[in-house]
Amino acid sequence: MSDVLNLVRPGPQLLAAQNSAKANGSIGATFVDVGREAGLNAKTIYGGEHKNKYLLETTGCGVAFYDYDNDGWLDIFLVNGWRLEGFQSGEEPTSRLFKNNRDGTFTDITVKAGLVHHGWGQGVCIGDYDNDGFDDLFVSYFGKNVLYHNNGDGTFTDVTDKAGVGGNGKRWNTGCAFVDYDRDGRLDLFVANYIDLDLATAPVPESGPCLYKGVMVACGPPGLKGGKNILFHNNGDGTFTDVSESSGILTANGTYGLGVLTADFDNDGWPDIYVANDSAPSALYQNKKNGKFEDIAVEAGCALSPDGKPQAGMGVSAADYDLDGNLDIVKTNFAGDTPSLYHNTGGANFEDRTFAAGLGAHTQYLGWGCGFFDFDNDGWADILICNGHVYPEVEQLKTEAGYAQHKLLYRNLRNGHFEEVTDIAGPGITAPVAARGCAFGDFDNDGDVDMVVNTVNGLPQLLRCDSTSGNNWVKVKLIGTKSNRSGIGARVSCVATLPGESKSHRQIDEVRSGGGYFSQSDLRVHFGLGKAEKVDVIEVRWPSGQVDTLKNLAVNQLFSVKEAAGIVSAKKFGGKQS
Repeated sequence: MSDVLNLVRPGPQLLAAQNSAKANGSIGATFVDVGREAGLNAKTIYGGEHKNKYLLETTGCGVAFYDYDNDGWLDIFLVNGWRLEGFQSGEEPTSRLFKNNRDGTFTDITVKAGLVHHGWGQGVCIGDYDNDGFDDLFVSYFGKNVLYHNNGDGTFTDVTDKAGVGGNGKRWNTGCAFVDYDRDGRLDLFVANYIDLDLATAPVPESGPCLYKGVMVACGPPGLKGGKNILFHNNGDGTFTDVSESSGILTANGTYGLGVLTADFDNDGWPDIYVANDSAPSALYQNKKNGKFEDIAVEAGCALSPDGKPQAGMGVSAADYDLDGNLDIVKTNFAGDTPSLYHNTGGANFEDRTFAAGLGAHTQYLGWGCGFFDFDNDGWADILICNGHVYPEVEQLKTEAGYAQHKLLYRNLRNGHFEEVTDIAGPGITAPVAARGCAFGDFDNDGDVDMVVNTVNGLPQLLRCDSTSGNNWVKVKLIGTKSNRSGIGARVSCVATLPGESKSHRQIDEVRSGGGYFSQSDLRVHFGLGKAEKVDVIEVRWPSGQVDTLKNLAVNQLFSVKEAAGIVSAKKFGGKQS
């Protein structure tokens, strides 16, 4: 293992704590599903419950932690779906917006907000595309996408047609992300596409027959025509222009696109775009800084499995898990395979560390939503993987892990390795569900990171993190001026002195739209600090090139940072709201 994994070497005390965590049966946090008691009572409908005719019925929906009203408390937007047979008038499922009541409960305000919409919902991403101070909402669909303008008064206006981002109504749009790819201060929009599917001519299970371990299932994606990804350029007047062809996105090899991740993987100050592809090499669109992109995934080492084979990629997330200054990638894959952990060695060159890092032990699960997040606030990014089979028909098989599956939680051992701690992470992790999208954020403002999970034909999960570590943390909310108002694409670094570590502890993260599997996490950047008593330095590198440096900050606070102006507010959170 290279020295780059040991830039910050744990001292003897930390190593002892690492080795004893699982032996002691405690990881410093427990996850509990509080979704029902919180009021998340809307079932997500997606395809047939026990049998699927088309692949369309299998992908499920994303979810967003989304502070739509700027009150400092994360609200929740749950994408919903449809069924082949349709619904009677008045019984149609709709995506839903739940307002955070700031007491651990949520209220469904979908109708009042003007967000009722029906169809095969897929992904969700947020960003303030018109820089008016309120983050807007984009939802991808099989069919026509929808862009909602946030009016700032608790209501939304469907501006899809005016903006020109609906598509032709015949595409299978999936993961999405707002990204200012040309750094002009206006958010552009990337939308992945899965398959060019026409239900009138699509193959049915009997036509192949299409079999999974002897059981007849929905056909595809192999044998079906892959979709082409889309890049929309923001014109600055409320409209967008499709620049997929001129930017090079259309001519790249990517196909069967699902999860979308934006990040500056080569540290050149320009956002790149990674797409997890199903049954095909994943794509890494490197930003060439002139309005064009080039897919470099194969040569970069993040397109294939360790033995050089395409994988069935689903969700994807980024973090600097070993503190070497480069953003690494975790990707979820199909059953019979492991997740993928791509370690960034610098300059967007990756090495597959899945097995070396301890993520290669399970092949029985099928991964969807995922994320790097620091569940114990020790300053090192951990990994969550949400699972659930794609075919409800596997209920007939005794050899499979089931249609509903439990999650996998991996604790960062701070030496390039992870320890699976699923069994001692609490019922929110171990309870089996048919999971799809997952978002991360501190919904109760108590300083630890919670999750919300969308499921297939079930109620969502709200996984509250009940921390017992006593570790400190800091959050940063960005307000762009010359850069886009949401601060999307800004890189934030946090330097602190952690007791027991031999060098300064430097973490990095970026404000990111979209990510995971079809989902949107909190735009506030969160850093765990262990037992550090202050933050030495927070540095913000904005998309405009502006760099703001903040020194000697108190821990356990949310700092709002305005571009070129510095800290405009500091808020110390209270105790857990439950």
